[in-house]
Order: sequence, then C-alpha cells, then structure tokens
Amino acid sequence: MIHPRQFTKRLKNHIKESPRVFLLYSILRILVICVLVRQIFERNYEGVGVCTLVLLLFLIPSFMEQQFEIEIPPLFEGIIYVFIFAAEILGEVDHFYVALPGWDTILHTINGFLAAAVGFSMVDLLNRHSKRIQLSPFYVAMVAFCFSMTIGVMWEFIECTGDLFFGQDMQKDFIVSSFNSVTLDPTHSQKVIHVRDITQTVIYTASGETYTIDGGYLDIGILDTMKDLFVNFIGAICFSVFGYFYVKNRGEMQSRAANRLADGLIVRTAKNQSILREEPEDADDRRDSLHDG
Repeated sequence: MIHPRQFTKRLKNHIKESPRVFLLYSILRILVICVLVRQIFERNYEGVGVCTLVLLLFLIPSFMEQQFEIEIPPLFEGIIYVFIFAAEILGEVDHFYVALPGWDTILHTINGFLAAAVGFSMVDLLNRHSKRIQLSPFYVAMVAFCFSMTIGVMWEFIECTGDLFFGQDMQKDFIVSSFNSVTLDPTHSQKVIHVRDITQTVIYTASGETYTIDGGYLDIGILDTMKDLFVNFIGAICFSVFGYFYVKNRGEMQSRAANRLADGLIVRTAKNQSILREEPEDADDRRDSLHDG
C-alpha cells in the first residue's frame, strides 16, 4: 500500500531526476482537468467518466514503481502518458477515432510495441537477477512477442464485450463493396457466393425505421479487429527483434543509438533492490562455506 508521505517523497525525487517527464505529466494532467470541466458543463457524463479514468491511469507508473520496486525509464513513462492521453482524451472524448481514420491504427501499433517492451522487461528482470534462470535471447524475445499479442487479443475481447452487452461500437464499422458468403447459397451445400460491386444497402427494422448505406455493405467489426491485431503484430515484432539483438549483444560493443533506446524503454530494478529474494544456498554450497571457514 502506498502511503501519502512515501508518494510525496517519490514525487519530489521524480521531479529532481526527470524534470522533462514531470513537466509533460503536469501539462497533460492540466489538459485532462480542463477537458473534465468542459464535459461537466456539456453534461457529457460519459466523457466525465473517461477523464476521471485517465487521471487514475496517470498514477499507474508511480504505483508500479512503488509496489514492485522497479524504475520505469523516463522515455517509457512519457510515452505511456502520451499514449493514454491520445487514446482516451483525443480518441474517445474528442472523437479522433472518427475524425482521423488512421488514429486507431497508429495507437494499436504503438500498443503492440509498448506491450512487447513490458513483457520483455519482466522476463529480462528475472533472467538477469536469478542464478537459476538463464534464458536464451530468442526465448526472451518470444515471450515479449507472445505477451504483446495476448494483450492485443484481450483488448479485442473487451471491445467485443462492449459491443455485445453494453451497446457500444468499439469495433469500428467498415463499408465494403464486396463479400463472400455460404449463407446466401440457396442449395445449402456450402457453396461460396461472391457478391461484388455493392452500391447501396438498405436496412429495414421491425419498428419501421429505414437506414440507407451508400457505397457498399456495412461490415460490423471483423475487419477492424483483424486490422488491430495485425498492426499490434507489427509493433510486437519490431520490439521483439530489437530486444533479441540487444540481449544477444549485451556486454559487447553496441551502437550508441541502440543503447539509448534500450535505456529508455527497458524497465529495471530500483537502485539497491533485487527483483527476487535472495535464493537459499544449496547444501553443497553451505558445506563448502563451512570448510572454507
């Protein structure tokens, strides 16, 4: 549990060690509060909830550092703050997902990269601070990749749940001009029917409402899901490849850019702390130490 005095002390140290990140954090927090006030005046209570959630999410890096005795690099921490702001405030509250068609794609790519960095850091911490665990660079990179893809899949589960049970549209729609279907086969023999060059779709509801879609047929989310997973895959691959060569060449001469990128993205243990408790000595080790004594 984080006590207020400990949090204040950590905040002061953080300002001293990373003034640029703290400045970024302060600016984004002020912007979120301004948006929160705007949402209250507009009586958009969903936006109020999103802003409140963002203010809580901004506390996660400090909470993680305190609870797990780790150090999140300033670059990584700054990217986390910007990512949260871009995804929730700009994306959800200010509707960038609709206004900028590529906004969702960019964020999912960055998410794949960042999630791989988190997975890589967790395994790398164990690998470097345990006498019993010595994992190969390929294994560390593979775990990072799998962790990132798992996070991506779990998020798509959340989007699907929101759409099915809470009436949301988190899996964004696409208008397509063609599709293939066995459902339209009148013989029910699983023959694929190819529908091409759709110019208009008209939807009739039981209540008498009519919706017209010009330019094609409305895909209700599968293309968005697959696109999100694919760009998440690209982000995960990029960091995993970097992580593989970083671990493989650790201790050897590497480029200054690679070292700076690694220092900025890979989480480490806090100073004078170990990720694992001291491992007990084997019986043979204890006997050897007694004989030496």
